[in-house]
Amino acid sequence: MNPELTDIGVNLLHPQFQTDRAEVIERARLAGVTRMLVTATNLDETEAAIELCENCGAGLWCTAGVHPHDAKAVGHGWQARLRQLVRHPKVKAVGETGLDFYRNFSPAERQIEVFRSQLEIAGEIGKPVFVHDRDSAGCVGELLNEHAGRLPGVVVHCFTGNRQDLLSYLDAGYHIGVTGWVCDKRRGEALRELVPLIPLERLLIESDAPFLRPHNAPQTEGRQQENPEATKRRNEPALLGYVVEQLAQLYGSGVDDIAEACSSNAARLFQLAD
Repeated sequence: MNPELTDIGVNLLHPQFQTDRAEVIERARLAGVTRMLVTATNLDETEAAIELCENCGAGLWCTAGVHPHDAKAVGHGWQARLRQLVRHPKVKAVGETGLDFYRNFSPAERQIEVFRSQLEIAGEIGKPVFVHDRDSAGCVGELLNEHAGRLPGVVVHCFTGNRQDLLSYLDAGYHIGVTGWVCDKRRGEALRELVPLIPLERLLIESDAPFLRPHNAPQTEGRQQENPEATKRRNEPALLGYVVEQLAQLYGSGVDDIAEACSSNAARLFQLAD
């Protein structure tokens, strides 16, 4: 019997799931992933995510927001549109929002402007923030600090920062999202050293599918039978248990303990109710 898991970040609207999205959701549920938060990266995608969550049964919710990559594309009146979307009962967080100074697909100044607006909306409406931080050199933390006391919660999603970043976020009371990056034999080494510093009551797990497939997952698991090569490296929420296995090793704890803690944390932060 698989423990019940909550995936706080899955990109179910990604084109890699276009042909078998329903099957991916069903496989997740069969693997014990009974709750999923669908990540939206722009406002059109937010509307699609809400529709998906309404049509695919219990245990599906979503975020509403603008990813830093999409910040340059927001149009006139986008804040008013976001305010309306965030109030939908299927929307449990504002995001994915934040800063990405690694790729800079949007100008840094525009990213900051759009991020700041979304923090204001989250505080105004009273929903937590689903945060992206890639090479911001502390700028994400500074902007979050501007809204200290006004945000009902923050999760730094797919954390890959350094020790200073982690301790700063923990000191601020934020949750930390961990993905299959922690299972990566090469890239995940630094994260594996930091994970035990995260109190269990602040830990959240996410697949970030179709990205970051856990390296400890069997090569054949999660592939489309009719097109196995096309899905060879694709991640899906059904593989989230392999992230839990790696975390259990790092904490010296049982798999069920990690799963229960993370699901409880997610339910509390995002106000999830079946």
